[in-house]
Amino acid sequence: MLRAGIVVTGTEVLTGRVADANGPWLSERLREVGVDVAHICVCGDRKDDLTAQLTFLAGQGVDLIVTSGGLGPTADDMTLPTVAEFAGTTLVFDANLETSIMDRLRPMANRWENVDWDALRVGIAKQALVPAQGEVLDPVGTAPGAVMHAGGVVIVVLPGPPHELQRMWPSAVGSEPFRVLVGDDAAAIEQTTLRLYGITEPDIAETLRLAEGELGNLAALEITTCLRRSEVEVVTRFEPSDRPQWDRLYKFIETRHGSALFSSDGTTVDELVAGLLHGRRLAVAESCTAGLLGARIADVPGSSDYFLGGIISYANDVKIGQLHVDPQLLASHGAVSPQVAEAMADGALTTLAADIAVSTTGVAGPGGGTPEKPVGTVCFCAKTATGEKAELRIVIPGNRNQIRERATTVALHLLRRLLQGSPTP
Repeated sequence: MLRAGIVVTGTEVLTGRVADANGPWLSERLREVGVDVAHICVCGDRKDDLTAQLTFLAGQGVDLIVTSGGLGPTADDMTLPTVAEFAGTTLVFDANLETSIMDRLRPMANRWENVDWDALRVGIAKQALVPAQGEVLDPVGTAPGAVMHAGGVVIVVLPGPPHELQRMWPSAVGSEPFRVLVGDDAAAIEQTTLRLYGITEPDIAETLRLAEGELGNLAALEITTCLRRSEVEVVTRFEPSDRPQWDRLYKFIETRHGSALFSSDGTTVDELVAGLLHGRRLAVAESCTAGLLGARIADVPGSSDYFLGGIISYANDVKIGQLHVDPQLLASHGAVSPQVAEAMADGALTTLAADIAVSTTGVAGPGGGTPEKPVGTVCFCAKTATGEKAELRIVIPGNRNQIRERATTVALHLLRRLLQGSPTP
């Protein structure tokens, strides 16, 4: 199997001011053409650091290196000359490319005030320097990319802005060095994603240990597990020829965790709920999640077909005034209680004329907890206009942000189980 390394350049990415969107995107695209990504490296805009990353990856025996970023007009954009030097070639000036870049920039520059045309031309001239040996990739913004050989390694140089990188990617895949390396009939590495709710990572770890004993060596399957938003995610990568081994493992997991396994094709609970809500009208009533649940529901394309909206009733006065929660109920049971959660759901059903509603009320912390209701206690209720309901009171671990985020997952699963007619866990 071909192996690749990705180098994401940019001090803003290295320091965390900008999140890396290119590394994961490139990793998935490479998987689709049968290339396994062994490393994703991040380095600042420094020549020596980029050279060190290239040297490291070449020393790891990768067949392909893809870089992103550092192709701009400023002095700290050093990727192309650094990679060219690493590949043993020089940069040459391309007058036609300079004209093309100027033509792209001129309409925009004409709208700017106080344009320093001399400085602009210097930057454009820098971007018109291309490798003497290698294949130049036409710019989709103002920066060209390139594909070069460095010994036995093919290096693809791409721009940093994600929309430019993604638009240039087909040109990189279609370049001669890339096609010769990968081949025209490369089979994609297969990847499956299982999602489970209601079990822990140690549970799935024990299942995989038992599977190893019953099914034999699973070394051909690259299995990773992680806890994400209170769900256990199992991602498995394998060569197409190893599909039968994966099928046996899937049956093993399904047998042990059938009730927890809610998605075998990567579909998220958000997407499942969206499908189950077809023909219904949903409303939310939120206290501790304060709009996070409604925002997550609205993130799914097409949510306007079923999502009416919600009421953020953080204060008790809003619970009483907007959701018509009985003040005596609040006084007797407290805002964080199954009774108030159900009353909030009832209020959302009535106020927004919904067919189904879901509510959240809890103690997100860091203060406000009691021995009876410690920080992390959250009460949920999902209820239909005809009276079917599912309710839950749990203690969610984590800090304030984690509790609120994880509560949205619990609410969606409660809603899913109600819509599916499944019992509440």
